[in-house]
Amino acid sequence: MFYYLLTPLTRYFGALNLFRYITFRAAMAGVVAIVLTLVLGVPLIRLLKRLQLGQNIREEVPERHRGKAGTPTMGGVLILVAAIIGTVLFGDLKNQSVLLGLAVLLSLGALGFWDDYVKVRGGRARGINKRTKLFFQLLVAAGVGVVLYFFPADPGIKTKTNFLLFKNIVVDFGIFYIPLIMLVLIGSSNAVNLSDGLDGLAPGLLTVALGTYTALCYISGNFKIAQYLNIQYVPVSGEMTVFCLALTGACLGFLWFNSYPAEIFMGDTGSLPLGGALGLAAIVSKHELLLPIVGGVFVIEAGSVLIQVIYFHSTGGKRIFRMAPLHHHFEFKGWVEPKIVTRFVIVAVLCGMVALATLKVR
Repeated sequence: MFYYLLTPLTRYFGALNLFRYITFRAAMAGVVAIVLTLVLGVPLIRLLKRLQLGQNIREEVPERHRGKAGTPTMGGVLILVAAIIGTVLFGDLKNQSVLLGLAVLLSLGALGFWDDYVKVRGGRARGINKRTKLFFQLLVAAGVGVVLYFFPADPGIKTKTNFLLFKNIVVDFGIFYIPLIMLVLIGSSNAVNLSDGLDGLAPGLLTVALGTYTALCYISGNFKIAQYLNIQYVPVSGEMTVFCLALTGACLGFLWFNSYPAEIFMGDTGSLPLGGALGLAAIVSKHELLLPIVGGVFVIEAGSVLIQVIYFHSTGGKRIFRMAPLHHHFEFKGWVEPKIVTRFVIVAVLCGMVALATLKVR
């Protein structure tokens, strides 16, 4: 919004020229998102308590989680509101990628809100039916895929992506790019959802992953840097820097209230859309193949669930982990929540650094 309102006035006020720069607008979007979460956090927690929208705890989780019953949930609303306002104020709202990002946040956010509402008001700790949830995720992902394939901002590179570790090699997926988009969005959304089980864990990991994709989107959208690193130049990717940093700021601000002991949980209202947004950032920047590295901890968490389920059914009830996702396994081993979260975030930072290092390796 400010991009269109203030840049025409640069002839009268030279300082307003700052709003032409993505770096400045991205930083301001992040600042606004942090401040908004801090300002709105306490009133939202009070409102959720008054409405009695507290978390239901599943029976199979560690005993220490029983004390969290009744903690306000649906806190993802706070993250979404702060990030969307930051993006709307400082982003280019004519940019296709930004518009898709906002659409993903709103649609998956609505799905997550529905799921959380069923858990709280319906008394069903597992929320809506898994197939129903997957169906709507498929609809959203398919919609993004159709838009990017049939109405691309950059037709020449619409189905192409960077290949890891090798210079000047680009993979063209053709019509199979739509299934790739769907796989990335749904996989990322569900992986983040599975990781949201300890105080501060999901927003901490998302802060690192989204911060990494903030850099990747800026690099891909800057012609000189992209040319220097021998990666695809994606003009629309640069504006996603604003979107990603707004989300990063909102997640960081949410940690103020979600750090141990949590005063509020993000719920599926936050984890589903934020995971989807992370996947979209990977798609737009043409670094989809880096997502398993950037989100390495999310991959490990989701992988632990998959391995546990397969092993359980193939062995007639035996388990590899004491409980999946993996963070619960360490809880049963006696690790306290802050230690698990801190160590997982350290690993996430390491993954982000490795992902950025691959740019030069190429």
